[in-house]
Amino acid sequence: MRQTRAAVPTWREAPAEAESAGHRFLLRSGMIRQLAAGVFTYLPLGFRVLTKISAVIREELNHAGAQEMLMPALQPAELWQASGRYEVYGSELIRLKDRHNREFALGPTHEEVITSLIKQEISSYRQLPVAFYQIQTKFRDERRPRSGLLRGREFLMMDAYSFHDGYPSLDTFYEIMHDAYERIFTRCGLEYRGVEADAGAIGGQGGSHEFIVLSDIGEDTIAVCGSCGYAANLEKAEVGLCQNRGEEDWSHEDKKPASSFIKTILYNADGQAAAVLVRGDREVNEIKVKQALGVQELRLAEEQEITAWTGTASGFSGPVGLAIPLLVDQEVACMSEGIAGANEEDIHLRGVRPGRDFSLERTGDYRNAVDGDACPCCNGVLTLQRGIEIGHIFKLGDKYTSAFNAEVLQADGQILTPVMGCYGIGVSRLMAAVAEQCHDEYGLIWPEEIAPFRVHIIPVTSKDALQMQTAEKLYQDLSGLGVEVLLDDRDERPGVKFNDADLFGIPWRIVVGKGVTEGRVEVRRRGTEQADSLPVDEAVRLVAFLTEPTAK
Repeated sequence: MRQTRAAVPTWREAPAEAESAGHRFLLRSGMIRQLAAGVFTYLPLGFRVLTKISAVIREELNHAGAQEMLMPALQPAELWQASGRYEVYGSELIRLKDRHNREFALGPTHEEVITSLIKQEISSYRQLPVAFYQIQTKFRDERRPRSGLLRGREFLMMDAYSFHDGYPSLDTFYEIMHDAYERIFTRCGLEYRGVEADAGAIGGQGGSHEFIVLSDIGEDTIAVCGSCGYAANLEKAEVGLCQNRGEEDWSHEDKKPASSFIKTILYNADGQAAAVLVRGDREVNEIKVKQALGVQELRLAEEQEITAWTGTASGFSGPVGLAIPLLVDQEVACMSEGIAGANEEDIHLRGVRPGRDFSLERTGDYRNAVDGDACPCCNGVLTLQRGIEIGHIFKLGDKYTSAFNAEVLQADGQILTPVMGCYGIGVSRLMAAVAEQCHDEYGLIWPEEIAPFRVHIIPVTSKDALQMQTAEKLYQDLSGLGVEVLLDDRDERPGVKFNDADLFGIPWRIVVGKGVTEGRVEVRRRGTEQADSLPVDEAVRLVAFLTEPTAK
C-alpha cells in the first residue's frame, strides 16, 4: 500500500485521557479512534492488526478441531432467564426491548445461545464430541471503561464451546485448547502466563485457567512460584501451610503491629451470618470463603446485622464468645496468641489464643496471597505480578446443558446430559495487550505475525528521482513475492516520515537514502539500532526470506 492513499492519521500527542503507553501509541499511530467511552473505531492499520490476530486464532482453533460459526449478538432474555444468569450477570448485561415489548440482551457471551442450539441439533452420542467457535462483537456495560481497548463496552471476542459425553473427553479437549492458546499467544509475540483461575460469572464445575500478559498496568494480580512454576490468579491462589509462631512477649504496652491482631470480618452468606478470621495485615479472599461455605451470594454484613449478631458496632467484633460460624484462616490458627475485638465498643482483648478461646473446627485458606507466602506445591516462595487477562478457558460441566435440558441418547438407550467446555479470547483486548508490552519510547513494535505490514519502505527525499525509482522497484519486487509492504511515497520531511514509521511499528524498515547512488539501501529491524547497508537486490532477498511466513 502507498501511504499517499492510506488513511493513517498520526498525532504528535495523545489526549490526556489516554492512560497507558499502549493506549497512547494506538491513538497516535492512527490505529484506533474513540467514538464514546469504551467504544472504538478501528482505522485501516488497526483493522489489519485485528485481522491478523483473528487469522492466527482461526488457524490454531481449526487445527484443534473446532468449527467456525456465527451466532446472533441480539439474544432473547428468556434464554438468560432459563440459565439463571439474567439477574446474576448484573448491570453489565445491556438489556433492551423491541417494539413488541419483548426483552432482549446484547450478548457479552454465548453459552445460552449455543446450548439452546445444541439441544435442537444434537440428539445422539455419535455426534459428540463437537466444538464450535466464533469471532464476534460483544457488549458489556462496563462501569468504568479504561485503558482504551483493555476494558471496553463493545469489543471483539473469540468464544468457543465444546460438548462431550463425559469428563474424560472434556479433559482431553480442554488440554488441546490449552495448548492452542499457548501457540496463539506465542505467535502474537507475548510474554504471558497460564494460571489457575476462578470461573466467575460463567460458572461451571471442573476447572478454569486464565492467560495473563505480564504488564504493570494490568488489573489482574497473579501469584507465581519461581521454583516449581505454580501460578494462579490472586482470586484462586492458594497459600502453603504456615509454621507455628513462637510465644510473643505481651508484657510491654507499646503499639503492636497489625500482624498481632486477629481481624474478624462478618458476612451475610445466603442470608445467614458467618465470620472470617484473618491476621490484621491480611485481606479476606471472598471467593475462597464463598466456595468454603457453598453459598450463592456473599456480601459484607451491614451495620444493623453486625449489631444484631455481636451486640456492638462494627470495628469491635471478635471471635471470643461469638455464636455464629467461624472460618479461621490457617495463618490465624498458627498464631500463639493475638489481639481481637471484645464485641464491646472501644474494648479489645489481648492474649487471645486460637483453639482455646475460639474453635478451630473450620480452619482453612481464606485470605489473599501476598509476596513471600509459601507455595502450596513445593518449598518455594510466591511472588505477585501484575497482568492483563487475554484468555480464559473453563470446564463448565453440565451447568448449562442441564438448565436447557439438552440430552443425547447413548448406545445403551440411556439418556445422557452432555458436559461442556467454554473458551474465550479477547481479540481487541489482545491487540491492546501487545501494544502495552511491545513498544519503546518512540512507538509500537509489532510482532511479525500480527503487524499491519511486514516492511516499511522509506525514501528519504521524495524529490530525488533515483530514490523514488529505487523505492518503487523495492515495492514492486517485494509485493510480487507476497510480502506486505507499506511505501511512504509522501512529500514529507525525513523527520516526519521516520517519526511516523516509529509510531506504526512495522517490523522491517528499508530506508532509501544517499547510498542509493551506489546501489545500496539500509535495512533495519524496528526496535534495534543496527542497520545493514545492502545492495538493492540483496535487500529484497533478505527481507523476503525474513518475512517468509507471508511470502508466496
